[in-house]
Amino acid sequence: MSVDLRDKVCVVTGAARSIGLALAKRYAEDGAKVAMIDVNPAVQEEAEKLSAAGELRSYVVDITDREAVLACFAKIQGDLGPVYCLVNNAGLVDQRPFQEITPEQMDRMMRVNVHGTLYCIQGAVISMQSLEDGRIINFSSKSGKTGSALMAHYSAAKGAIISLTHALAFELADKNIKVNCVCPGIVQATGVWEQVSSAYTKNLGMPLEEVKKKFTAKIPLGRLTEIEDVVSFVHFLTVSGDYCTGQAFNITGGREVH
Repeated sequence: MSVDLRDKVCVVTGAARSIGLALAKRYAEDGAKVAMIDVNPAVQEEAEKLSAAGELRSYVVDITDREAVLACFAKIQGDLGPVYCLVNNAGLVDQRPFQEITPEQMDRMMRVNVHGTLYCIQGAVISMQSLEDGRIINFSSKSGKTGSALMAHYSAAKGAIISLTHALAFELADKNIKVNCVCPGIVQATGVWEQVSSAYTKNLGMPLEEVKKKFTAKIPLGRLTEIEDVVSFVHFLTVSGDYCTGQAFNITGGREVH
C-alpha cells in the first residue's frame, strides 16, 4: 500500500542543501506540507525558491538546543498541522587520526548527530502519537555499521543512531509509528565527499584521484553514492514499507551487506 502524501506534514532537518534540500523538494512535489529545518539561515531562501513546487516553511534552529527544537515542532504543528514524517538528515562529519580527537570534538559530534536526532524525535512524536501514525527516518552511515579508519568519533555517533532506531522502533510501535534509518556510503555532491576526500589526501598522503579510486574500488557497483540514490530510498520508506520498522538500510552499492 502506498501512502498519499497530499496535505501530510513532512519535516526534513539539514534542509538548506544537498540531500535535505532534494528531499524537501520531492515531498513538496508529492503535495506534502514541508517543514525545512536547518541551523543555516540559507534554508529560508531555499524554501522560497521551492515555493512553486508546493507548500514549504523554513525554520532556523540549532538542533542541539532541546528547548528550541521542542518550540520549533510546536510551531510547525501550529503552522502546518500534526507531523506525519520526520527525516533526521542533519549531521556532522569529521575525519582525523584517533589520537587527535579532543573532548570538545567528540562532544560536538555526539551532540549534533545523536542528541539533535533525539530532540527532533521528541518534538515530532507528540503529534505523531495523536495521529496514531507516523514515519521517522534517521540518518546513520556505512560507518555506523562498519567503523571507518580516521573517523572513530563519527563512526561511534552513527552507530549510536542505529541503536537509537532499534530502541524507538520497539517503544513507538504501539502508536503505529515506524522508525527506520538509512546507512549511505560516501555521497557525492554533498560537500561531505569533498571534506572527507580532502582530509584523506592529507592523512593518507595520496592525490585526490587516487583517493577516489581507492574508495570506488571497494564498491561492487563501481561508483560512489549519488544524492538521488538516497532521496529515492528515503521517499520509498515514507510512502511504502508499512510493515517495516527498526531497520538500518544500506545504500552503499553493495559495499556494506549486513
